[in-house]
Amino acid sequence: MHIDLLGPKFLVLYAFLAAVLVVHLRGKVRLPFLRQLVNHSAFLAPYNVFAFLFSKMPARPYLDRGAFPELDVLKANWQAIRDEALRLSDEGYIRAAAKNNDASFNSFFKEGWKRFYLKWYDEPLPSARALCPKTVELVRGIPSVKAAMFTLLPPGAKLNAHRDPFAGAVRYHLGLVTPNSDACRIIVDGEPYAWRDGEDVLFDETYVHWAENRTGQTRVILFCDVERPLRTAPMRALNRWIGGLLGRATATQNLDSDRVGVVNRVYGFAHTAGEYRKRLKRANRPLYHALRVALVVGVVWFFVR
Repeated sequence: MHIDLLGPKFLVLYAFLAAVLVVHLRGKVRLPFLRQLVNHSAFLAPYNVFAFLFSKMPARPYLDRGAFPELDVLKANWQAIRDEALRLSDEGYIRAAAKNNDASFNSFFKEGWKRFYLKWYDEPLPSARALCPKTVELVRGIPSVKAAMFTLLPPGAKLNAHRDPFAGAVRYHLGLVTPNSDACRIIVDGEPYAWRDGEDVLFDETYVHWAENRTGQTRVILFCDVERPLRTAPMRALNRWIGGLLGRATATQNLDSDRVGVVNRVYGFAHTAGEYRKRLKRANRPLYHALRVALVVGVVWFFVR
């Protein structure tokens, strides 16, 4: 069998691997390469390389908050935002996904992390409009804010090191209810930042980052994705289109009345299938491993046939 290592399929594969390598080498802190290769942040690596090339922002983990004056209104109203977040938390609305339909943050839920979506690359969620109207109006008034949510990190929780998959945005955090302690912090590319009530920070979430709360107090923040400033109008238009497409596909819900995107509907189905996979593994390990090998062989055959 002749294998053309310069054929179109292999050229696509080489380009993808090169893009993953660019992402992998970004920053001082890196995931193991094999983990990076299969990590969710690898899927958009080819697009992210272009986002990095056209970015107006310097390539560093923490960014100048002053370059985004439109966010001043959020900081100025942090106490009103905090009041709505506290009420939602007290009433149990800031919570993990109830139906295993939030693929973006599924691993965080295992650590007790919780969220309440305000918007996700689309119009604000109906539940958010009804339950926290002041914060929704503030967020809607800032076109560059593409996604927003309240997030809660309980005492003792730690979120493992990861990169976010989409370089079309940068991340904004506004402290609402925090321990005001260096023991409750986020580390971006090895550089720590400790949340404080009423203070905000902007960082590039495509660098490896992780978070921990080594205090006895729950941390609640406003978490936003802010459109990355790009150099050309065509690239900005493409970025908004891709962001909207991904956002609609990964939309999820606070309440049953909120829409769920196709990716999260599939993820919910896959989670159910995964439970059956675990049952098969427990019941018949030889068959389980035979099926895994067959899947790998099928993928390899696709490239070499």
